[in-house]
Amino acid sequence: MNIDFNKNNDGLVPAIIQDATTKNVLMLGYMNEEAFAKTKETKLVTFFSRTKNRLWTKGEESGNVLNLVDIKLDCDNDTLLVFVNPNGPTCHKGTDTCWGEENKSNYGFFSTLEDVITERVANKDTQKSYVASLFAKGINKVAQKVGEEAVETVIEAMDNNDELFIYESADLMFHYLMLLQAKGFTLKDIEAELKGRHK
Repeated sequence: MNIDFNKNNDGLVPAIIQDATTKNVLMLGYMNEEAFAKTKETKLVTFFSRTKNRLWTKGEESGNVLNLVDIKLDCDNDTLLVFVNPNGPTCHKGTDTCWGEENKSNYGFFSTLEDVITERVANKDTQKSYVASLFAKGINKVAQKVGEEAVETVIEAMDNNDELFIYESADLMFHYLMLLQAKGFTLKDIEAELKGRHK
C-alpha cells in the first residue's frame, strides 16, 4: 500500500472509520506512518492526535477500541477507509458515531418500512392504518396474508407480465416484514441466519 503521507506537508492522511458490518461511518481521524504501522501490527486502530501531539489508540482509556478488519486506500493514495468492529460507542460523548447516530444495520428503504410498521403498530389506530388493523387480527391473519401474497407472486412469476410480478413481489415483501415483526424479529435476524449458513 503506497500511502502519500507527504501530500499535505504534515505527514498525515485522513482515516475514515467505517463499521465493517453496518457500513455506517463512525468517525474521522488522522494517521501518520507510525500510527498506520501500529494499527496494522496491533489490529487496534491508532491515530496521530493533533491535539495531544502523539499516537493515540482509540479506546486506550475508555476501552471502546476499534478492532481492525481491513484498510483500503483511495485513488489519490492520500485517504484511508478503515473497516472496523467497534467495541462500544465510538464517540467520546458516548454515542455510537461522532454524528450522534445509532450504529445499526440499515437496509435502505426496507429499514424505513420496518420503522413505519413499528410506528403504526405502536399507535394501534386501526381506523386509519392497514398495518395496525392487520396486526389487531392476530399472528394467524398476518401469516395467512403472507401465504396469499406468496401464491400471487408465484402465479405472476409463471406469467409474462413483469409489472404484475414486481407488484406482487412488493406486496409479499411488505407483508413478510409485518410477519417478522409480529414474531418479534427484524431483517437483522434473517441476515444473521444467512451469514451463519454462508460460513
